Amino acid sequence: MPNMYREASHAGSWYTDSGSELNRQLNKWLDDADLTFGPARAIIAPHAGYRYCGACGAWAYRQISPAVVKRVFILGPSHHVRLSRCALSAAQYCRTPLYDLKVDQQINSELEATGHFKWMDQKTDEDEHSIEMHLPYVAKVMENFRDQFTIIPVMVGSISNEWEETYGKIFAPYLADPQNLFVISSDFCHWGQRFRYTYYEEGSGPIYKWIETLDKMGMDLIETLKADSFSEYLRKYNNTICGRHPIGVLMQSVEELKRRGYRMSFKFLKYDQSNQCCDKKDSSVSYASGSLIFE
Repeated sequence: MPNMYREASHAGSWYTDSGSELNRQLNKWLDDADLTFGPARAIIAPHAGYRYCGACGAWAYRQISPAVVKRVFILGPSHHVRLSRCALSAAQYCRTPLYDLKVDQQINSELEATGHFKWMDQKTDEDEHSIEMHLPYVAKVMENFRDQFTIIPVMVGSISNEWEETYGKIFAPYLADPQNLFVISSDFCHWGQRFRYTYYEEGSGPIYKWIETLDKMGMDLIETLKADSFSEYLRKYNNTICGRHPIGVLMQSVEELKRRGYRMSFKFLKYDQSNQCCDKKDSSVSYASGSLIFE
């Protein structure tokens, strides 16, 4: 029996638990972003505390056309539990300070029937922030249609390229449906000793500029929509992109649809860093927001 509610466990710490304050923040960030690459069928957006990446994330959410969306798939990486597959939420509703979002039991059943999905227990679900940080944005963008859409939260484990391809094929028909929106949750480079990643190519200018160069290489490869090129880049630089597997699943879905004759393009619209690293003792996390459209 599914749990009734997944609580907004990071409200009050990673973002405000005041509905009116949250509404005001999200409105401002969305108003400050431009609609230049929509209507989005999928977005990549960050999942850090809103004071770090709320404004950046708005650029992805601004590309969504809410009137057509009936289902929102949210794919986020697992930060706390070792997971070798993908897992579904057993909740019936996910709470946000704005309003509760209904989990799509029908799609969950269809995905479970493939035999390739596990279930998250409530603690695993509520401990993880990568999906939760998108729920207020989804609620905000969809507020005029609040009773007319459902969500499908999917936690993506540390899966191999082969499993990315398998899941990509499973999700491809859903991505092809214009009533579905995919939200891919990922931050970009986590740089610094606390992340055990201090790769720097001498002669690249200040560290923060090198980090941007490194991230932009990966972003350019994502824009090509060639999954193998992105995988090769990750192998070469080990860039600490925490949502690499959700991104890989999306790219494999796109490859599958390209084989079926669909035409799509992806564009990054905003890039930001939590801090400008100038010294080996500094640390930062990068954020990027982008949109996938069907041509």
